[in-house]
Amino acid sequence: MMRRLLAAAALLACLPASAQDKHLYVRGAFNGWGTDNALVKKGDKLWEADILVGPGNHAFKVGSGDWSDEWVVDSTRSVTVAPDTPYRLETRAGPEDYLFVRQTGTYRFTVDTSVPAAPQLRVVRLADRQAAAQSDPHAGRQVAQLAWPTWDGKQENARFSSPDAAAALRGYTQSSSMNLRDPGPQHISYREEAGLPRIRTGNLAFDALFALAGAEMRLDSVSQIRDGNYNGGAPIPCECFATGEKWHYVWTRDLSYAADLGLAMLDPQRVRNSLDFKLSGWRKGVDIPAQAAGTEDGLQIVQDTGSGGSWPVSTDRVTWAFAAEEALRTLSPSERAPFARRALQALSNTIENDRIAAFDPESGLYTGEQSFLDWRDQSYAAWVPNQLAAMSTSKSLSTNVAHYQALRLAARLAREQGQAARAQRYEDWAASLKRAINARLWLKDAGMYSSMTAGHLDGAPLHKFDWLGLALAITTGVADDEQARAILARYPHGPMGAPVIWPQQPGMPVYHNRAIWPFVTGYGLKAAALVGNVAVADAAYATLMRGAALNLSNMENLEWLSGQPLLLDEANPSLIGPVINSRRQLWSVGAYLGMVINGVFGVSALDDGIALRPFVTARLRREQFAGANEIALQDLRLHGKQIGVRLRLPAVSQDEGYYAVQQIRLNGKPAGHTIRLAQLRERNDIEIVLGKLLPGQQAIRRVQDSPYAPGGATFGPREPAIVSLTRDKDGAVLKFAPEQGLVYSVYRDGKLAADDLQSGEWRDRNGSASACYVLAARDRASGNRSHHSIPQCVDAGIEIGADDPRIASNIAASAPDAQFSMPRIVGWGQPGDRFAVERIEVAAPGRYQVQVRYHNAANLVNLGISNGMKWLMVKDAAGRTVAQGVVQMPHAPTAKSNTPAVYSTPLAANLKTGRYRIEMSDFYNMSYLDSNSSFSGAGGGKGPYNRVDIMGVRLLRTR
Repeated sequence: MMRRLLAAAALLACLPASAQDKHLYVRGAFNGWGTDNALVKKGDKLWEADILVGPGNHAFKVGSGDWSDEWVVDSTRSVTVAPDTPYRLETRAGPEDYLFVRQTGTYRFTVDTSVPAAPQLRVVRLADRQAAAQSDPHAGRQVAQLAWPTWDGKQENARFSSPDAAAALRGYTQSSSMNLRDPGPQHISYREEAGLPRIRTGNLAFDALFALAGAEMRLDSVSQIRDGNYNGGAPIPCECFATGEKWHYVWTRDLSYAADLGLAMLDPQRVRNSLDFKLSGWRKGVDIPAQAAGTEDGLQIVQDTGSGGSWPVSTDRVTWAFAAEEALRTLSPSERAPFARRALQALSNTIENDRIAAFDPESGLYTGEQSFLDWRDQSYAAWVPNQLAAMSTSKSLSTNVAHYQALRLAARLAREQGQAARAQRYEDWAASLKRAINARLWLKDAGMYSSMTAGHLDGAPLHKFDWLGLALAITTGVADDEQARAILARYPHGPMGAPVIWPQQPGMPVYHNRAIWPFVTGYGLKAAALVGNVAVADAAYATLMRGAALNLSNMENLEWLSGQPLLLDEANPSLIGPVINSRRQLWSVGAYLGMVINGVFGVSALDDGIALRPFVTARLRREQFAGANEIALQDLRLHGKQIGVRLRLPAVSQDEGYYAVQQIRLNGKPAGHTIRLAQLRERNDIEIVLGKLLPGQQAIRRVQDSPYAPGGATFGPREPAIVSLTRDKDGAVLKFAPEQGLVYSVYRDGKLAADDLQSGEWRDRNGSASACYVLAARDRASGNRSHHSIPQCVDAGIEIGADDPRIASNIAASAPDAQFSMPRIVGWGQPGDRFAVERIEVAAPGRYQVQVRYHNAANLVNLGISNGMKWLMVKDAAGRTVAQGVVQMPHAPTAKSNTPAVYSTPLAANLKTGRYRIEMSDFYNMSYLDSNSSFSGAGGGKGPYNRVDIMGVRLLRTR
């Protein structure tokens, strides 16, 4: 340890002044962007890190533990480094560099600091060591095997054995023939543990995979967490669930879905601790804007760092409610009561502020990014990451269903705690939201809900779909029975299972795009079992078992057509993926545990008991349990009660379907599908007899293609662009460049105006002088559709620049420079700052969208907590407020020169002819919360950050 500290001190003496108080690491996709690989002194001004790297095209940077310092080859673009080639590093932030690795090997990263202002990087592959001969880990034992065909006509298998198969608590060894994602042996060992449930099915492999999930749950159960962006990377005490092998922190959505799928029943106290960690009140001394809602302490759910500076570009912090509901069902009464009070306070504060900042009363929907699909390029139009305000104002299915869940839980807790008026308020909001989701997002022609709408100036639901949002719509009851059956029949499945989005995005690597995520599959299984779709359920069972068996772990994600943890596409290295992947990913672990406990054995928690609805298909029976007449779930514990569940199985059938429950007995006495806690003894035996084979629903949509295909039937077209939009006395003329094999649709003000266009020119004789247009493409062969183009409007709008004399601000406008071609008010937004625009003349009455033209460089577009959040007011000549609300100014891309200014989210205002005034004041973002006081970037240790550069304002007439 002392040698490492001395080496670090020597390195710092050679570093640029800005980095001399930091230690630097090689951080990349190969180590979860963590700090496991420090640069260590190896010679005069030479620093090295030797890293075992598996196959892939790995993004990496040289960076400090808190990311306050980054070194990259080129701060304007990504560079793929060639082995044994020197590269000069820029000591500033920039896009990731890449290292392409064909076969696992040890790579030496060397940094030469002879020139402190321009360090030099060289990466060299070390000579491969001869691998020691591997002995058979199953030697001398009885072996069980699971095998699956591969996409290219081969076969992969997983083998299982136990040294003590007859023991009450078994040990297992598991091996795989598949090339693993991360370097390491092709086998693992693990044990069942007292206090966790176990199963006995007559199939050693099936028993082992359940034990693997339990063992991985324990590995993710930690007493401290850490992340390089918080607390200087130092550990934070927390008896919590960490997110996975490569992710050592607690993230709201990961935790919440994992707990809802299975973890809350098994360890409700740890779930409660983790949920509590994701709550925060205001920072001490922060100026709270008058418009903010809620209790004085501000306790609310934390939206994690992310797109555009977090909330409310992203608003899925309300997924917290999924986990909270399950934890409340399983906590002991003494623990439940205080948590219920705290949960209601946090939910209420969150709900009320989301209503202010992220609710669109015109559509009745909440705005914001899709839940969990938070890598913008992977599932949004290519132009959106550069204009994140458009993502802020889009409405996504998954996030809206999460808001519905949060409203329902808050209403129940409010009623339980004697707050009838609040309960009614939230019940009414939930009912209205459900109606809005069905009115605005259901696509009758597709038989599915749209994954998202386009953003402002458009707003149309897109023919884009995601499995999580659809499954949640079914499990929460947003979808009715007919809709649920249609969704399950129409969402596509590849040979390895259902992808998380459909269709796939062209030109994007595998991560959310072209991927299976096991936790999403877990929700698909819950939806299929609820509706009785046997084919979809069988596909989900196979996906979850195959992934855990062949990867020796419950992985984060898999390429969807091959099921590979890494698809090495040498012809297209930029498309290799999944880009990052972690073992024992928490929500994948939760999904597997839930698959067995809730899916196979049918046990789920109720507020005052358990429900019993097993979903055993004929295929599962004959392929996994053929050798048994009875399978058992042992030592499940709930509220201090010990529960065993035995499923008595009918004879094996070659038909397809699922088995109806014929009889349930509790401790030898007849019982129903619901058992109350008061009926349970200290030790309980539940016997479920399965009987008649019911056909259920068999409809499933199958698709198939080569996983290496860069386009084709599984992809959507790239979004087109409007080349020009003009207007004359006969209407608007829209021009575009058509591509072969595609037809085009035009949307006017969010409504379809023309379809099946081919010529590249279209005249609109019906549009108004303030209409806005977008273009979308459809592939003739597949029917798959593109995202929408950037909206273009006929009206030029009223533009007022930062140096206009009508602008009154306490900060004077700066002149244009090499980076910005427009005058701007730099760093505006401290709570005491003033900004107003006076004497705005409106010549034509109508509906106007009022926007701030700005730039926000507080962090990268994919990071941070510093979304520019301000309160905008429009007043008439008499001083009356005619419109007011939140405007967002998310992080925007930055270039060395000609950095573009972008527009904020709009504030809608119905204006008459006359003179108006605009005033802007402070609102809050996530940096105002105490939980972010140790964040390394803007809005962290130096206090809240809610500042932007202002280039002016625009009033755009749209109606």
